[in-house]
Amino acid sequence: MCDESSRIPDRLDALRERVREFVAHQVVPAEDALDAGDRDTRSRLRDRAVEAGLWALPLPVEYGGGGLRPAEYFALAEVEGRSDHGPDALGSAALLNVRMLAAHAHPELRDALLPGVVSGALSVGYAMTEPGVPGSDPEALRTRAVREGAEWRVSGRKWFTTGAAGADYVLVVARTGDGPARAACSILAVPTAAPGFRVVRELDVLGVGGQYEIAMDEVLVPDTHLIGPVGGALALAGARLAVGRTLRALRWVGQAQRAVELMAARAGQRRLGGGTLADRQLVQQMVFDAELAVRSARLFAARAAELVAADETAQIEVSMAKVAAARALTVAADNAIQVYGAEGLTAATGLPRLLRVARAARILDGADEFHVSSTARRLIRSYQPIVAEIGG
Repeated sequence: MCDESSRIPDRLDALRERVREFVAHQVVPAEDALDAGDRDTRSRLRDRAVEAGLWALPLPVEYGGGGLRPAEYFALAEVEGRSDHGPDALGSAALLNVRMLAAHAHPELRDALLPGVVSGALSVGYAMTEPGVPGSDPEALRTRAVREGAEWRVSGRKWFTTGAAGADYVLVVARTGDGPARAACSILAVPTAAPGFRVVRELDVLGVGGQYEIAMDEVLVPDTHLIGPVGGALALAGARLAVGRTLRALRWVGQAQRAVELMAARAGQRRLGGGTLADRQLVQQMVFDAELAVRSARLFAARAAELVAADETAQIEVSMAKVAAARALTVAADNAIQVYGAEGLTAATGLPRLLRVARAARILDGADEFHVSSTARRLIRSYQPIVAEIGG
C-alpha cells in the first residue's frame, strides 16, 4: 500500500496509526447503525474517542480540543476519512464551524458556544444552499436578513444542511443588502429554538439521511450573532471552502484506498478454476487503474493541503484535488464491486456505501463540471505569457 506516512514526523505518524486503528476497529463496524442515525452508537463512539485521546484533534486547545495545526491535521485526514463517519466520531467534523466562530464571532457568542461545540455538547450547522438555486450562483440566494435595531429578522429556506435536526445553532448565509452578492450577504448564527425556525424535512442522499431542509419565518437574531462583518459572507465562505474541499479530497482518497485494499484482498482470495481472480488480466487491470487513480489523487490532495495550510493561493490545486479524489473513489469503489461480483452489491462489504459517497462527491463542494471549467480558465490565462514568449 502507498500512503503519505513516510512524509510525516514520528509523533504524527504514531498518532496517524492510532486514528487509523480506531476508524478500522470502532467506526467501520458501526457504519450501518450510523447510516441509520443511531444516536446511542454515535454517543458511544464519541466516548471511546475521548477515552482513546483522539477526540477533537484539530480543534483549539483553549476550548478543549487537541490543538493540531492545519498541516498536522491534514496529515491525519486521509486515515480518519476511510469511513465517512470518521470525522464525526472523532469530533473533527466541527472544524470548519469552529474555525469560523473562533476567528469571526462576537466574543460573547464565541465564549458561549465554542466550549460546548468542541466537547460535542452543542452542535452547529451551516446553511448556504437553497432549494431551486444553483449552489455555484450566490447571486441567486433569496434568504434575507433585515436589521431592526439590535436584532436581525431572518426569513428564507435552506437545504442540504447537515445535522440540522439536532443542531443548536445554524450559521445561515443571508442577503443583508442589495447589489452584487460579494458585498451584500452576511452570516448569522440562528438559534434553532427561536420562534419561526423549523426543520421542513429530512433529505435522503441516495437512500441515506442526515441532510435537512430548514425554513426561517422572520426569526429574530441578536446583533451579536453576526459572524464577521456585514456583507462579508462570501469572503468567509470562500476561505471555508478551501479548507473544506481539501479535507473532503483527503478523506475521499482514504475511502478510495480502502476500496483498493478490499478489491486486492478479494482478488487474491477468490478461487476460480485452478487459480484466483488475481491471475486474470482483466482483474489486474482493474486493480492497477484504481491504484493509479488513488496515488495520483493523493498527490493532488497533498499539494492542495500544503498550500492551504500555508494560507497560500490554491484555487487550481484545490479544484484539481477535489475532482481527482472524486474520480479516484468512483473508479476504486466501482472496480472493487465488479471484482467482488454479486456480493459486492451487498451492504455487508461496505462497498455500496463507498460508491454512494463517490457519486455524491462529483456534486458536493461544487459540481466537477464547475471545477473543470473554472480551473481550465485559470490555466489558460496563466499560460498566455509563455505562449507569447515562444511566439505561439
